[in-house]
Amino acid sequence: MRVETGTKRVRAYLAGELVVDTTRPALVWEKPYYPTYYFPAEDVRATLVPTGEVKRSPSRGNGQVFDVKTGTATAAGGGLRYPDSPLEALRDLVRLDWDAMDEWFEEDEPVYVHPRDPYTRVDALPSSRHIRVEVGGVEVANSHRPVILFETGLPARYYLPLTDVRQDLLRPTDLRTSCPYKGTAEYWSVVVGDETHENVVWGYRTPLPESRQVAGLVAFYNEKVDTYVDGVLEEKPRSHVG
Repeated sequence: MRVETGTKRVRAYLAGELVVDTTRPALVWEKPYYPTYYFPAEDVRATLVPTGEVKRSPSRGNGQVFDVKTGTATAAGGGLRYPDSPLEALRDLVRLDWDAMDEWFEEDEPVYVHPRDPYTRVDALPSSRHIRVEVGGVEVANSHRPVILFETGLPARYYLPLTDVRQDLLRPTDLRTSCPYKGTAEYWSVVVGDETHENVVWGYRTPLPESRQVAGLVAFYNEKVDTYVDGVLEEKPRSHVG
């Protein structure tokens, strides 16, 4: 468990009203993949109403649960404090549940899903490497013009032009996921014969500025398909998303 003090201005809103406004957020890695924001209690503008509920954490201790109240709305159980935490850095801080708030901003830019990790880097690089993808033994994509996206902690992802993909085998699905670095992705399944490979393809039509190079391209889950890079079958990677 790691705790660091950030320097970004962070704000959260509930029903249009300011809940927190700080330039000294604490980044707390409750899980290994990304941090959670905690805030100095004096920078929380909303009213915290004790619920009497206690949440126990092996590393953080006993957490007191609060309803977060503004003038017009209440986020039930949206606040958490660890006044007697074995981690001294947490004792005067308030954790606001990310999904309980309506809007989050880092400086003046909206942020989605979770805080950006200062140790995560995203590089999208045009490449001339030959990428070929097979699903169920059938070639579904063949491209010499991928954009390879390198993101800290994840396998390299090969984003390909749709014109290099067998679009006749793709079926759009209702799945949507969001990423604080790339934006909102839409998904496709691949149908090969009588078999449907669910949600193995995704793409960002309007990615966030830092990932704009992948706009309109699609990627396949390397973990779930056969990917050939320059003629060599890539070993299927392991990741927490696949």
